[in-house]
Amino acid sequence: MWGCQSEPTLIAMVGSSSGPSSQPVVAWASPLAACRLIAADIKIAHSVFALPFAVLGAFMAAARTGEAIDWSRLSGQLALVVAAMFFARTAAMLANRLLDREIDRGNPRTAGRALASGRLSIKAVGTALGGAAAGFMAVCLAFGVLFGNWWPAALGLLVLGWLVLYPLCKRFTALSHLYLGSSLAISPLAAAVAVQPAAVGDQPALWLLAAMVLCWVAGFDIIYALQDIDVDRRQGLYSLPSRLGVAGALWASRGLHAAAWLFLAAAAWLDERFGVIFLVGAAIVGVLLVSEHVTVKRWGTSRIALAFFTLNGLISCLLGALGVADVLIG
Repeated sequence: MWGCQSEPTLIAMVGSSSGPSSQPVVAWASPLAACRLIAADIKIAHSVFALPFAVLGAFMAAARTGEAIDWSRLSGQLALVVAAMFFARTAAMLANRLLDREIDRGNPRTAGRALASGRLSIKAVGTALGGAAAGFMAVCLAFGVLFGNWWPAALGLLVLGWLVLYPLCKRFTALSHLYLGSSLAISPLAAAVAVQPAAVGDQPALWLLAAMVLCWVAGFDIIYALQDIDVDRRQGLYSLPSRLGVAGALWASRGLHAAAWLFLAAAAWLDERFGVIFLVGAAIVGVLLVSEHVTVKRWGTSRIALAFFTLNGLISCLLGALGVADVLIG
């Protein structure tokens, strides 16, 4: 799993039988323990942000107007899309942890991460990153071998490179939030290319959906960055909170989320397959976005789990499910 069958990894274990004041001791972790550390560190549950949009993009490409869905073909393609999303996100998050290990070490919120704290070695994380990248490219090649679509293989390295370079942005631009948004916005377009390449040329709604994801993710990433405003300033990192202050950053986030909702509404209006079901979903998304900002305004970052994960997880799952339902009905 993600290249975790490498040699045992050094883990720093705090405390021992002599009491809490003991110095850290070093022990060897099994490959399974290393895999568990990696899985916990990259937060697999956060895959929920992009995966539903990839699935929706795949269905939009497969259910082209006037054409029946080939379910035997689509089921295999969907399995590959999910696998590609898993490997791509794993590679991106491992690159983030690897490139940001010194930054994480200097941030009290992230100092406990496995690599920053020394519980995982650079070699172990690098091996897992290589395994995830290889897995992603293997899935891209499988689209060509199994379905005669070589576009994923041709574009795979470009997509992977874009994803793993995100951590470098915060070192020189406050637009890093938009870069992160674009990384997730690739998901519906990439899935559509993998299922039916022509769809990205004749379905403008796919691009509007991608624009919605870009603005939505950038908006909530700004909110998430509020936790690190002092650390970012101390370390000389670029984020909108560290550059604009809390009030300015929140207004930027609100503007991005307003734009996200407008892109969503435009996609619903432009694609005739989206009807009442998707429109209801768009209305609920508007309410959830407002709730997110009300929560942050009232509670600050003390309820970041609600503002960041719960509400945004609901948005992605809701739109993915209702969008697929409407496409199938329409």
